[in-house]
Amino acid sequence: MDSKHRSGCCECLRCCGRRDPRPRTVWLGHPEKRDQRYPRNVINNQKYNFFTFLPGVLFNQFKYFFNLYFLLLDCSQFVPEMRLAALYTYWVPLGFVLAVTIIREAVEEIRCYMRDKEVNSQIYSKLTARGTVKVKSSNIQVGDLVIVEKNQRVPADMIFLRTSEKNGSCFLRTDQLDGETDWKLRLPVTCTQRLPTASDLLQIRSYIYAEEPNIDIHNFAGTFTREDSDPPVNESLSIENTLWASTVIASGTVVGVVLYTGRELRSVMNTSNPRSKIGLFDLEVNCLTKILFGALVVVSLVMVALQHFAGRWYLQIIRFLLLFSNIIPISLRVNLDMGKIVYSWVIRRDSKIPGTVVRSSTIPEQLGRISYLLTDKTGTLTQNEMVFKRLHLGTVAYGLDSMDEVQSHIFSIYTQQPQDPPALKGPALATKVRKTMSSRVHEAVKAIALCHNVTPVYESNDVTDQAEAERHYEDSCRVYQASSPDEVALVQWTESVGLTLVGRDQSSMQLRTPGGQILNFTILQIFPFTYESKRMGIIVRDESTGEITFYMKGADVVMAGIVQYNDWLEEECGNMAREGLRVLVVAKKSLTEEQYQDFEARYVQAKLSVHDRSLKVATVIESLEMEMELLCLTGVEDQLQTDVRPTLETLRNAGIKVWMLTGDKLETATCTAKNAHLVTRTQDIHIFRLVTNRGEAHLELNAFRRKHDCALVISGDSLEVCLKYYEYEFMELACQCPAVVCCRCAPTQKAQIVRLLQERTGKLTCAVGDGGNDVSMIQEADCGVGVEGKAVFSSVFYFASVPLYQGFLIIGYSTIYTMFPVFSLVLDKDVKSEVAMLYPELYKDLLKGRPLSYKTFLIWVLISIYQGSIIMYGALLLFESEFVHIVAISFTSLILTELLMVALTIQTWHWLMIVAELLSLSCYIASLVFLHEFIDVYFIATLSFLWKVTAITLVSCLPLYVLKYLRRRFSPPSYSKLTS
Repeated sequence: MDSKHRSGCCECLRCCGRRDPRPRTVWLGHPEKRDQRYPRNVINNQKYNFFTFLPGVLFNQFKYFFNLYFLLLDCSQFVPEMRLAALYTYWVPLGFVLAVTIIREAVEEIRCYMRDKEVNSQIYSKLTARGTVKVKSSNIQVGDLVIVEKNQRVPADMIFLRTSEKNGSCFLRTDQLDGETDWKLRLPVTCTQRLPTASDLLQIRSYIYAEEPNIDIHNFAGTFTREDSDPPVNESLSIENTLWASTVIASGTVVGVVLYTGRELRSVMNTSNPRSKIGLFDLEVNCLTKILFGALVVVSLVMVALQHFAGRWYLQIIRFLLLFSNIIPISLRVNLDMGKIVYSWVIRRDSKIPGTVVRSSTIPEQLGRISYLLTDKTGTLTQNEMVFKRLHLGTVAYGLDSMDEVQSHIFSIYTQQPQDPPALKGPALATKVRKTMSSRVHEAVKAIALCHNVTPVYESNDVTDQAEAERHYEDSCRVYQASSPDEVALVQWTESVGLTLVGRDQSSMQLRTPGGQILNFTILQIFPFTYESKRMGIIVRDESTGEITFYMKGADVVMAGIVQYNDWLEEECGNMAREGLRVLVVAKKSLTEEQYQDFEARYVQAKLSVHDRSLKVATVIESLEMEMELLCLTGVEDQLQTDVRPTLETLRNAGIKVWMLTGDKLETATCTAKNAHLVTRTQDIHIFRLVTNRGEAHLELNAFRRKHDCALVISGDSLEVCLKYYEYEFMELACQCPAVVCCRCAPTQKAQIVRLLQERTGKLTCAVGDGGNDVSMIQEADCGVGVEGKAVFSSVFYFASVPLYQGFLIIGYSTIYTMFPVFSLVLDKDVKSEVAMLYPELYKDLLKGRPLSYKTFLIWVLISIYQGSIIMYGALLLFESEFVHIVAISFTSLILTELLMVALTIQTWHWLMIVAELLSLSCYIASLVFLHEFIDVYFIATLSFLWKVTAITLVSCLPLYVLKYLRRRFSPPSYSKLTS
């Protein structure tokens, strides 16, 4: 997938006359020393620019037959032989439709421009030979040395050079880039971090050699070289040294050198170009328009054939086409656009979803036809707030309602024996004497308080106060920073029960007891958590006793083979997992000084190996991971958004399948799926094994094919392999699943999944997300949510191609005479909103698309033919002596029939509907004063005219009312019982 995307980008660059991306050499602080031209650091999410706006909008309108038909129709009136009426009768309605569209697109483009301008105008500090200067984000260049403060967005892709943090590192929030909530630890270049001041970066001759721009946000390869040292310094650079654009600095102040800008940013390359979306309803109307046009051609040919193709028959065909053109009313286009605007307005004003902003008012009706909902996890389904829920010691478990017991155990340990705290006792006694409950609880809590990568940071507005707070470990100023919210939740819990992490650097850690005593520990080794190992470990030395302890925590699937035999681990892990908790197994092992020295020697030797380094290192660590003492199980829960569970239940009952696409780890995604009830308690979960080649993918797909009614959990790497070799087979199986969870998904993968769903199923998709990494998915989906009959007259008059209604009558019929009632149908409801939420199964009827099916369309065509015939021939029969007033007779009947037919289709009356009906009728009556050119006012005021027109209207409408009543009586719709 990456290679396809990359080749696509290269093709685009070649077409635009730009060079292919290639590796670069970037001199620190000297942007003028560049070996190639680089794009400006400008973020642009607009669909058009100043010059392409009008042509682009018009093209997007006229590429569909519905609009192109009216354009050609209107243009034909410039030819004298084809003109049927004044030009304004054709161009005014089309001009109105285009004006509404252009204004709507212009407003949306302006909003997008303002958002881009806000980002591009953000101010940053830049190091120069003249000192520190302020610079806009859009003016940052490759090679600039940029200072980024805490909680500030990184403006470009940079290499991390220096930090103000004492521990020589910083944390990065990347949720807007990759969707992961875990903070990432970043390390500066060692050579530049050692410089006395940041300004010294400009005094050294150094450069960075970096790979070409690409979309891979998880990897980077480059080198740092300092030429003016003896000998020259060379450092390899990896992802740990990068600061990608759209991430946020979470700790300290950093200095970085800019590598990539503008369209070469990782975040930009992972975002697809915005596209104009067209609704399914518009596509269906467009298709029906083609059918109607085909019918017009047939009728026109029949008319000319009845004249025996006399004279310039080809011109007569065109005139008939123009004459019958009102069978495809432009008022439909007007009402559709206005209706969408009203729906968008209603969504914005909905009190149940306050603060909603409709970014696109062209597709609000799509929300009623969704089959697949694709959602991000973090910030969408969850609040990204971890809460400690359970501590299990095997024989006893503590929940939220019994945490005070844990606190009392810790308090008793440190207060009853103040002169001889448990930290001072040797491990020998524990093997001979059965531990008390307090000591067991204490050992578990201490292990949790030590086994992590959390750093306490003390924050204050005043520098002096901050230093004072750090010196005295002020609780009110302390915040915890970590690469995982799970670890923060665990450390916050140990603080709540009495054992507080108050200090940490790269080599030591300090805990505070309930009595205020500070326990000091030296960090000897740290084995960080990895996706492959599923565990993390730490070796610490207690400074007061010299004891060395190896602590480890991890997933039960790996820890079960590491800890000593027990009969409760598997069962209790399963119980906690079924509650939706993220379970960690905590264990420890005491080491003698000789054991540790032996391990350290082997560990250092393994890290110096050139061949198979990672394997040798893992083997040495595993030599320690044997017969460890099982201390406890911990259970944390990611807090769900309000009403997530009932919402997912409602969606499931409505026939909408939910797929969760997240950048988080597999375990995290699986726990959230269970906790949110995305996967029901009765459904099994198939976790797709990690596959790397075609053979493995084939075997795993065969194993998955044997499962039934089973939710799927798959990682982004495995997904990429499956889509590469077995795209059709995988999508076929995935679409049959009640729910799908894709973890470790890159932004481009999210968009690819949406696109494949659309292609394979032909169903409408809706994407919901809250981060920058969700933009591509939202843009690709059909709906994106980021957290708006006539035609009988010619056959009567000897098949002559002359119009019955001319001038303002045509415009009036398309606008003020009929627009308000038809437009008021947007207020119609077949069921109340409360009933719809109570019975979400009703949504399944919408997915069938029956209101605009070919059957429904044919029925309305037959109704229009019937009513047109009644109006025309009824006028001939009843007004034979006054036939010179045929326009007044038929047009009045037509308006009344239109109003009655709108009333016939209404399910639930709204007072605005009645106003619309009366307003339209009043507009027609009032306009008769100005229409004396077409209608004789004195004639329509006679009693004979009134009762005859009433009779014609009743004959055209009354049978339809009777049929509607009989149908509702003997074949009621599914929702009728609920409304009654």
